[in-house]
Formats: sequence, structure tokens, C-alpha cells
Amino acid sequence: MRKYMMAALGGTVAGVLMATQVAGPLIAQEQQRSKTVYEQLDLFGDIFERIRAQYVEEVQTDKLIEAAINGMLTSLDPHSSYLPPDDFSDMQVQTRGEFGGLGIEVTQEEGFVKVVSPMDGTPADAAGIEAGDFITHVNGESVLGLTLDQAVDMMRGPVGSEIIITVVREGTAEPFDVSIIRDTIKLVAARSRVVGNTVVVRLTTFNDQTFSGLKEGLESGAKELGGLDKVNGIVLDLRNNPGGLLTQAIQVSDAFLDKGEIVSTRGRAAGDGERFNATAGDLIGGKPMVVLINGGSASASEIVAGALQDHRRAIVVGTKSFGKGSVQTVIPLRGEGAMRLTTARYYTPSGRSIQALGVAPDIVVNQPPSRPAGTEEEDTAAPGPAARNRSEADLRGVLSNDSMSEDEKKLLEAERARAEEAAKLRDEDYQLAYAVDILKGLAAIEVKP
Repeated sequence: MRKYMMAALGGTVAGVLMATQVAGPLIAQEQQRSKTVYEQLDLFGDIFERIRAQYVEEVQTDKLIEAAINGMLTSLDPHSSYLPPDDFSDMQVQTRGEFGGLGIEVTQEEGFVKVVSPMDGTPADAAGIEAGDFITHVNGESVLGLTLDQAVDMMRGPVGSEIIITVVREGTAEPFDVSIIRDTIKLVAARSRVVGNTVVVRLTTFNDQTFSGLKEGLESGAKELGGLDKVNGIVLDLRNNPGGLLTQAIQVSDAFLDKGEIVSTRGRAAGDGERFNATAGDLIGGKPMVVLINGGSASASEIVAGALQDHRRAIVVGTKSFGKGSVQTVIPLRGEGAMRLTTARYYTPSGRSIQALGVAPDIVVNQPPSRPAGTEEEDTAAPGPAARNRSEADLRGVLSNDSMSEDEKKLLEAERARAEEAAKLRDEDYQLAYAVDILKGLAAIEVKP
């Protein structure tokens, strides 16, 4: 019994020693960390009171605290920020698809405002603003040194008012001014058209209207061609789409996938991650797809492109996407404001992060720069009769083709007209024409059972 008591006593002493040697330093570290935090908060309080008492002009305390909060968040990354009540309300309106402004999605780089993408049909788009442009001045005032939210506030104003922004563009020697009239931005999330036997659906943003607009566009395109069986494929145009709602990106991806992972998120802690998987059903019945992207395709656009690329469901064409692979959580705060905080990273089904890397297209196709009217390169004269190609049909006394009925000849002429229309598209939008040609080529070599 005495041995058992000695053993128990020895175990107790060992436990005390272990707790002292292991837990002690951890407790001391935590205490020191807490002490440091409180000392820094005291320092903040001292500076705050000194500013209130001695700054050359009287300052509003709520503005000081708001600036301190925003400074703390914006020091983390370009996408974390504080949203005062008005900004939080504006953001909620934007996800519903209508708001006032210029119509550009922006981020911050090297102290200046960088355009992620101009939105289709907006004042910025009409004024010729391009993805990758840097905005250095607003109405003659430099934005260098301002936070992104402060720079955006400078660009806001009443609908119908003029704003002059100074733009620096790669390949242009000197900065130049652009005049834009502010307007109400009404985003049409999805637009569709038919080119030949291809349905083209352009998604301009990912808001509450995106998936329903995509579905309607696919249905109307198929109906125009006489049914889904007449469609040789679809082009999903995500160029200059700055992203938006994660839920909509998942729905759009799921529209073309029967199974498998769409996207996953991974946060700081092991348990913070989420996986989103596709459900059965493909809106276009497995028809071939081409996804168009460029440097203005960001966030939700990259999720869709990455998912369809990894599952080999679509050929991705264009240029490398923007590379915004982080997740921002909007957390409502007291006082009707909110905090936008980066909480995780996006990963494509193959496990690759797109953060700062973007989605690389399967086929790189650059968009040729548009030629301004009046330049020497512009072809102003229509080709004369001698310049047009002559064929057998132009010869005098040509033999007729009696192997085709009149209906067959009309069908052939209609097919030729569609081919010529597709050829004209190359001058209007070379990347889109390239995508349409891919689907046309796939249809031409399709093996029928």
C-alpha cells in the first residue's frame, strides 16, 4: 500500500512539474500578449484625445473613429473595408441590379485606382474606359494616398452631373482626361444572341438576376434556332464581368454540370472551409461550350470559368483573368453599418487557388485593338466590282445546277448568309468570332451514332 501511495504521490508531483514547465510559459505568453494589446489600445486612446484637444480645427469624433476602423481594415488587403450605413445600403441596392454612378468595378494598386472592368452599357463603357486603366485624378484632384472607399466617394455624385477622370493606360504615352456624365446604372445581368447555330450568352455581373437571365437567354436562343437539337453549342461570355454573388456563380456553374465539386473555400481555421457540389441536370444537354474570359473577369466569373475548365466541360478562350480569389464576408455592425472582411480563399475543383494568379485560358486569343475612325489603316472605300472574287456562276452561259431542288438551294443560300454574318463578326469582336468558330468546327467533325 505504501508503494502505491508513493507512486501516486510521484505521479502528482510529475503532473505539477509538467503543468509548471508546459502550461506556465503558455500562460505567461498569453498574459504578455494581452498586456501588449491593452498598451496599444491605451496608446490609441491617448492619440485620439490629443487630436480632439489640440488639432488645429475641431474634428468630429465619430469621423475619427470611422477613419480608424477603416484604416485598420484596409491595411489588411484591398478588399476588406468598413461600410458606413449609406455605403452598406448602396451595396445592397447594387446586388439587386440598379444604382447610380459611372459603371466601373475598381480596386486599388500602388496607391491608384485600377479599373477591374467597365460594365456593359454604362457611362464608363460608353466613354471608352477599359479594364486595366489606372485612374490617377478625379476632377483634377489626385487620388494618391486615399483609401479605395475615399476615392470611390470622390467619383460619386448626382445623376446627370459631369466628372472628369485622368487615366493612365498601358501603351499610351501620356495620361489623358475622360469626361463622363453620371447616370443611373441599370445592370442587365444576362444578354443573349444567336450567331449562326451558336447561342451566345453574355453575363455582365453576378447579382440576383443572373441565373434566371441565363436560363431565359438559353431558352430564347434555342427557340430562335428551332429547338435545342439545332444548337451546335453555346458561348458563355464572361469578359469584363467583375463578379458578385457566390450563390449565383454556383448556380451558373451547376447549370452545365451533372456532378462534382464546383468550388471550395478555405479559411484560417481548419473547420472554416466549405465545399459546393453540382446537382444532376444540364440545361443544354451536354452541348459543347466555350467560355470567354479576359483581364476584367474576376471573382465569381473566375469561379465559373475554373469549374467548367477543371471538369473539361468547356473550352476557356481569351486572356488570363483578373485573379481575385478571396472571399469577403459582409458582417452587419451596430449603427446600421457593416464590415467587409476577407475570410477565406476560393479553390477550383482541382484544388488550385486563383488568388493573384487568375484562370489561364486553354486557348489564348488576344483582342486586336479597335482602329479609330479616320486613321490611315481604316478601309473607307467599298471594294469595286473588279476586287470581288469571281466564280463559275459569274461566267456567261454557265451550266445550271439541276441536282438541287429549289428548297435545297434556298437552304444553302441561308447557310451561306449565316456563314457570312459570322465572318463579319471577326471585325466586330475577334475573340467572340474565334469562340463561335471553335463550336462550328466541333459540330463539323461530330461523329453521329
